[in-house]
Amino acid sequence: MSTTRGRRGGSPSDGRRTTGRVPRVHSTRPVRTGLRSNATSRPGRRRPGRRTARTATSAVRRRPLFTGRAVLLGGLVLLLALTLAGPIRQYLAGRAELVRLAAEGQALDQREADLRTQLARQSDPAYVERQARERLTYVLPGDRLVIIADGQATDDDAGTAPTTVPTDPVPWYQGLMDSVRAADG
Repeated sequence: MSTTRGRRGGSPSDGRRTTGRVPRVHSTRPVRTGLRSNATSRPGRRRPGRRTARTATSAVRRRPLFTGRAVLLGGLVLLLALTLAGPIRQYLAGRAELVRLAAEGQALDQREADLRTQLARQSDPAYVERQARERLTYVLPGDRLVIIADGQATDDDAGTAPTTVPTDPVPWYQGLMDSVRAADG
């Protein structure tokens, strides 16, 4: 049996795992072969004289006005506000509707109480009699009725209307002609 396995079959002999892919090349830039005489081979070291020294005021690094975290936090707060705006509006509308319905219920309760007192009054015989006398001009037997008709007061028996019958009846056409003459002047 061989010690090497197939392409996907096992681990290589050095103990590393493989993914079955071809390894990537990390650098695609050409490598410089020669170094200048004053350059160093260590990348962390700077060459003197290339940049000016920073002063004390420029040494303090300015922070940006909005950082990425602040923008993200602001966006989340805005999203939360937009998400909660609809339910809060519905809640406030529901509260206003409850207040309106409570006021309407109190008005209906007051109307019911007024109607109950009116019903209790109308079951009283004295109130019914007084209303019949005032509204319908009913009189009891023995009462005296005074009716004012055409500006003249007449005093008759109760329940009888004054009777004024002309002594000489005039035919209708004669009455019509008399009214035309009176209108003519």
